Amino acid sequence: MRRKGVVVKFLSNMAIVQDYETGEKFLCKLRGKFKEQKIRPIVGDIVEYRIIVKKEGVIENIYNRKNELLRPRIANVDQVIVVTTLKSPETPLGILDRYLVLVENANLPAVIVLNKVDLLTDDEIKNFVDIYGDIYDVIITSAKTGYGIEELKKILKGKIATMAGMSGVGKSSLLNAINPGLSLKVNEISQKLDRGRHTTTVIELLYFDFGGWIADTPGFANLDISSIKPENLKKLFPEFRRFSCLFLDCNHIHEPNCGVKEAVEDGKIKSSRYNSYIDMYKELTEGK
Repeated sequence: MRRKGVVVKFLSNMAIVQDYETGEKFLCKLRGKFKEQKIRPIVGDIVEYRIIVKKEGVIENIYNRKNELLRPRIANVDQVIVVTTLKSPETPLGILDRYLVLVENANLPAVIVLNKVDLLTDDEIKNFVDIYGDIYDVIITSAKTGYGIEELKKILKGKIATMAGMSGVGKSSLLNAINPGLSLKVNEISQKLDRGRHTTTVIELLYFDFGGWIADTPGFANLDISSIKPENLKKLFPEFRRFSCLFLDCNHIHEPNCGVKEAVEDGKIKSSRYNSYIDMYKELTEGK
């Protein structure tokens, strides 16, 4: 009898499939037809499998993917949780904006988590929320004190999500706070370098006791945006869409009567966001 499950990990030519109904995990091999067609499932794939013996099975069918995120490579994502910090380590807003652009390019909802707020002043938190709060859902958390953890659980429940952020921002610590049974390895921040060591090396969907999955993935530093066409970059900044320009093909750089540039001058678009756009646009057009 065929059962339905989700691929939570892929090992060489075998997949670990978690049953939708029971939550049990099975080590499944692939049907020969998949190998012949050079098709292999990826983490997040919804599959039909059949139990062969005990905890072993075979994948009979892979459902069509509703989406696929390339970094990390995961299918059927409902949302991307981008974790960032302002201290220990300090995450440049430009790095956060680059990842948000890639999430927008993948046409996926993004949720920003500002972690380690126990290290911040109220003004520092407010300034961050002022920049991003009108564009994305922003959740304020502290894995150390437990602040914001219940709100984060509500966002994650019943969905497939991926979590990303620079090394050391506390992704694994947050997941342990959300669901202590995960018992993920957490490394201390390097005080000398003010950055964390990578604690996660393999993409894996982790199941929450309250329902839902998340991929805990390696931190990022350099994010490649070269696949984005320069003229499409403006579409990946949601706040730009609120303002109209004289020219429909306006790139919001040097053109006259630009609604976006006027909005920046009026403070309706944050200058840090616009500066990130300019930097990325130059990179895409000038190869810098």
